Amino acid sequence: MRYFLGIDVGSSKTHALIANEEGRCIGFGQAGGGNHQGVGYERLTEVLQKSFEGASQMSGVAKNQIVGAGFGVAGYDFPSEREAHLQTVSHLGLSCPMEIVNDGANGLISGTSNGIGVNVTAGSGTNCRGRGNNGKEGRIVGNGITFGEYGGAIEIVYRAMQFVNYAWIKRTPPTKLTQIFLEATGAKDEPDLMEGLSHDHYHLFPYFAVEIMNAAREGDPSALEVIRWSGEELGWLAVSVARQIEMEDEEVEIVQSGSVFKAGELIIAPMRDVIRKHVPKAKMIRLDGPPVVGPLMLGMQMAGIDPYPMRTRLIATAKELVR
Repeated sequence: MRYFLGIDVGSSKTHALIANEEGRCIGFGQAGGGNHQGVGYERLTEVLQKSFEGASQMSGVAKNQIVGAGFGVAGYDFPSEREAHLQTVSHLGLSCPMEIVNDGANGLISGTSNGIGVNVTAGSGTNCRGRGNNGKEGRIVGNGITFGEYGGAIEIVYRAMQFVNYAWIKRTPPTKLTQIFLEATGAKDEPDLMEGLSHDHYHLFPYFAVEIMNAAREGDPSALEVIRWSGEELGWLAVSVARQIEMEDEEVEIVQSGSVFKAGELIIAPMRDVIRKHVPKAKMIRLDGPPVVGPLMLGMQMAGIDPYPMRTRLIATAKELVR
C-alpha cells in the first residue's frame, strides 16, 4: 500500500493529512500558524513537524512510507522564497518526491474538477490563484491593502472602521458598527476609540468581521455596504486572474474558499454580479471539504497518481477526520 501526505500551512492553523492509494484519508494532525512572514522559518519548521507527527500517529504511517507529498504554504509568495521553504520542509526527513505551492492553490487543486480554473480565498486575508487550459498560471500579490487587493476579514474590518468614523464625524448616519467596535476594543466611546487606534492602544483583528456580518444580516446600512464592497472586490480578483489565464470567455470554474464566504449571499451575490459581467460563462463553486485536501492531491500527483478519480472519496474521508 502506498501513502501520500498533504500539509496546509495557514497564518492561524496548520493541517496535515495522510491518505492511502485507495483514496481514503487515514491520518490527521494539526498545529498553529506557520506563515514565515509572521512567525519565522523556525516556527514554520515546528508546525510542519507537529502536524505531520499527529497525522503519522493517527495513521500508523511512518515517514519512509510516504511516496508523495504536497505543501500549500501561506507566505510562500515568490520564487526567491523557494529555497528557504524547501530547506524547512527537509527537516521532516521525507525521501519522496514533493512540491510546495502557495496556499492559494489549495482550493484550485481540490475544488475544481481537473485543476483548471480560479480559486478565490477569503479568510483572514485574501488570495487568488488560477491555472488555464493553456498551462498559464495567474495570481494576485496576496498582500492585501498595500496592493489594493480586498475582501478578506481584515479588509472588511478596516473598511467597517471607516464607516464608524464616518458616523462619528457626521458624514453618514449612525451605525450598529460603532457599538461593535467599542465592545471589541474595550473603548469607552468614539473619541477614545479614535485616539486609541491612532496611538496603537487598541488594535483591529480579523475576527471582528463575524459581528460585522451579523450587523449586515440585521440590515444595518453601513454593514451591508461593507459586505457588498467586499463581495465586489473578491469578484474583481476572480476576473483579474481569469484574464491572466485567458479563460474570461470560457466556462471557467471559480472556487470560493475561506471563512468569509460563510456570510452567504450577502457577499456571494455582489461577487457573482461582477464575475458574470466580465466572465459570463463562469461556474461558481463553493469549496467542499477542508483546504488540506489540495496539497494532499498535489502529493499524489508528485507520485505519478491522478487524484481526480478519487477526489470525492478523499474529500468525504477528510471531512470525517478534520473537524
